[in-house]
Amino acid sequence: MQPLRGTRDILPDEIKLWQYIYNKANNLFSKNNYHEIQTPILENTELFKRSIGNFTDIVNKEMYSFNDQGKRNITLRPEGTASIARAFISNKLYLKKKINRLWYLGPMFRYERPQKGRQRQFHQLGVECIGSSIAMADTEVIKLATKMLQTLGCKEYILEINSIGNLEEREIYTINLIKYLNKYKNELDIDSTKRIENNPLRILDSKDYRTQEILKEGPKLKNYLKHESLKHFNEVCENLEYLNIKYTLNSNLVRGLDYYNYTAFEIKTKKLNHQNTICGGGRYDSLIKQLGGPDTPSVGWAIGLERVLMIIENNLIINNDNNIIYIATEINNNYYLVWDIINILEEYELKFDLDLSNKNLNKQLKKANQAKAKICFILHKEEIKNKYITIKWLKTSMQQTIYLSELRNYLKYLKNYITA
Repeated sequence: MQPLRGTRDILPDEIKLWQYIYNKANNLFSKNNYHEIQTPILENTELFKRSIGNFTDIVNKEMYSFNDQGKRNITLRPEGTASIARAFISNKLYLKKKINRLWYLGPMFRYERPQKGRQRQFHQLGVECIGSSIAMADTEVIKLATKMLQTLGCKEYILEINSIGNLEEREIYTINLIKYLNKYKNELDIDSTKRIENNPLRILDSKDYRTQEILKEGPKLKNYLKHESLKHFNEVCENLEYLNIKYTLNSNLVRGLDYYNYTAFEIKTKKLNHQNTICGGGRYDSLIKQLGGPDTPSVGWAIGLERVLMIIENNLIINNDNNIIYIATEINNNYYLVWDIINILEEYELKFDLDLSNKNLNKQLKKANQAKAKICFILHKEEIKNKYITIKWLKTSMQQTIYLSELRNYLKYLKNYITA
């Protein structure tokens, strides 16, 4: 039996990569005073309709929604920000402190056509800076995104930024954009034709060549931005320049979610062809109020981990996590000595692998070498009977014999050496 289409198993050898990413993220974000948060995979469907937007592709086409046994309409979360905003409100985090810096890592779900770099169950790593309206907050999260990618060894990327203004400015711009596009309705691609009435801003993101040619002569959102929007965006750009973070202005960048305002940005890799957006985010000052919380300006981003792994997994050098001590034994009725040895190894926090194959000792020693263990504890029947251990250093084949009563002292002096 195979996994469902668009899902995949993460096997033990691959888990090392995921643990590596988690540890790097935890280290970076902790230093910057961001705290991990975990939200449920299941949420009320209404949360995403109210936040992401009824006319977005995610809500219309991609959400996994169903009625549970209590006839509640439930959705597997398609993205992280709405859930974080809901958690912020329901747990009244705004009463504890004014600025909440949060980060998360977990699975998301969207019904899309599976392809390389796009799964129906995928994983996002994200940060949210909740409670600040100043441009420095935008810059902080963008800096963290670039730092995170660099930390993971993903260095060939392009940061694209844009200001999409506030709701009022976008509404005026949208009216003029629709007027302009209606003149070319028969020349637009099919998706863009459908979006004219419901979600015209998404047309700016069309990959169709003819649609992009039409847009070149159309109205530009930046020309509809007023002083406050321009001031905020200019400050973000000035901060990025001061930090020597290179960026490209993309006037057609709008993102696919309704809750964004002011700053919108994407980070694209040069190493992938079609699925080349590896990070996306922006400011969402109205979302929390829109969901019933206090008026709380916020900004954040999410990185698609499957796409990042496609770029970095062949270049990552992760410390080999081989077992240090292999225990080879001839099991008989008196095997309690093995448990005594294991208890002492656990006491000293040493990694070990107890052979459970019940094969002869020569085959067990062969397995110890294949596992690249440094040391093998050998327990013949005679050793078990008399409570001593033959210790074999596999690289040099040197052997020592010690009694169980001496094992603690032996490990105490050799722990630093055998864990090096």
